[in-house]
Amino acid sequence: MTQEKPKPPEKPKAEAPPPPSPIAGFQLGALKPSAELKHGSPLVACRFDPSGKWIITASQDNALQRWSLADSKKTDMAGHSSWVRAMAFSTGGETLYSGGYDGTIIAWPLDAGQPEPIRQARAHDGWIRSMAFHGGKLLSGGNDGKVCLRNAATLAEERQWLAHDCHVYQVAFSPDGGKILSADHKGRVKVWEPDGKLVREFPIPGLHKYDTSFRADIGGVRSWSFSPDGPLVACAGITNVSNAFAGVGNPLIVIADWNAGKVVRELKPKEAFQGTMWGVAWNKAGFITGAAGGNGGMLWFWKPDQANEMFAHKLPENARDMSQSADGGKIAVAYQGGTVRVYPLAG
Repeated sequence: MTQEKPKPPEKPKAEAPPPPSPIAGFQLGALKPSAELKHGSPLVACRFDPSGKWIITASQDNALQRWSLADSKKTDMAGHSSWVRAMAFSTGGETLYSGGYDGTIIAWPLDAGQPEPIRQARAHDGWIRSMAFHGGKLLSGGNDGKVCLRNAATLAEERQWLAHDCHVYQVAFSPDGGKILSADHKGRVKVWEPDGKLVREFPIPGLHKYDTSFRADIGGVRSWSFSPDGPLVACAGITNVSNAFAGVGNPLIVIADWNAGKVVRELKPKEAFQGTMWGVAWNKAGFITGAAGGNGGMLWFWKPDQANEMFAHKLPENARDMSQSADGGKIAVAYQGGTVRVYPLAG
């Protein structure tokens, strides 16, 4: 009986190369983290600082974390008595401003060996949802419906007004600093003069619904990002809500012309995903990134003039926030499991 010769071991199949990127200099079809930074409590927010040295995260243990991008070293920062979702930086990144659900703003010296609060102010009655910095001024908005303008150096209030009849979800200075924008729980965007005079307001219909079963509003502009040239703003949130109590719906980005006060285009994932678009970033290279969490996590890349995405990536767990580096070459995603992952985009 002839003994069969053993078959030689099969050669491992080479990984298929990622599809070519339609954006020169960016590899958007491949997504692999260059850093995975683990904290012991679920994360609720993340931001790159303007200098590119740090990532700041906020966690459910009421603390902030400063992560060094050079060596992944973590420095814990304690000061708030609540979760923190709102963060802003001075122009060079020397000072971090954090706004808590406790209604307090804290200023931190970001480059200190161990940052400690150097100033703080009670800014809103209830949650602070969003903050922005421009030209030495600090802007904030919160659950009390107010928009507040402060001297960033002293945190002294200069002006505040009742801007909305519901929670203010987002505030921003226009790219040239000449106007103030605010957006609320009901998906309405308002444009203001710096003295608080209303210039215009307009709705983002896809990002709001009144659920008659639960008698509750759901939606709002959960994140936004201006176009590199300034006249457009990408607004992110949830749409097609079928259950306001459980937050069941689909992620959506709506591009609006804030000067004209009108919606330009909606960006929707091609495949259905149950969750909220928690983060959006308009890259100066000409694409928009959106990150969603709910039933897991997803990341998409769009061209602004196309309704369907160029690439879609399943994330390893439920995403809660996303930030784009100042140079546009990286994004960071904060996860419910307590990890912030950094993903290089340029290459």
